[in-house]
Amino acid sequence: MPQRTNDLALNPSLRDLRANFLATSTQSMPIAGILFWAIVAVAAPHLNPNQLSLLVLFGSGSIFPLGVLIDKLTERRFSVASAANPVMQMFMQSLGLVALTWPLVILAARQAHDANLIVLGGAILMGIVWIPYGWAADDPVGLQHAVGRGVLSYVAFIYVPPSYKATGIACVVVLAYLYSLLRMRRPPTPIAGR
Repeated sequence: MPQRTNDLALNPSLRDLRANFLATSTQSMPIAGILFWAIVAVAAPHLNPNQLSLLVLFGSGSIFPLGVLIDKLTERRFSVASAANPVMQMFMQSLGLVALTWPLVILAARQAHDANLIVLGGAILMGIVWIPYGWAADDPVGLQHAVGRGVLSYVAFIYVPPSYKATGIACVVVLAYLYSLLRMRRPPTPIAGR
């Protein structure tokens, strides 16, 4: 029996690992996502297809550094869950899955000669990250965000007139982020004196 107690002390529970992951999370990444996709929504009608594709492809990489900058500006120290935390490891590996799927989106858009496929692909691929986030943070909003964002992005792609498709998809993403910001779990606030 004493050995079992030592094992538990050395191996934190899933609840503890998730708590560590949530404690290092901020709302800066969704805010950065809102800013990026709002720019896409406004700029899309004024850009040619190549410019729109480049904006989404390369601009999507700006969400993470923009989130870090927002944390700095709001004086919240950016921190990442311990690399030894298997929950964090799983979340980071899921980002690799998204990166591996981007070439498929690019090839499909080139074959179809439709830059809106890049916007749709970006909206859905970057939304998929919310599924492992939701599991890691033990927060149902992750799955809700990914599914709602994906389904509504497809709806916008199918039903919005061609000249406004990219704007429609970007607006769906902004709304999904706003929903998530209002609903996502927050790390517990430390009580003064404890």
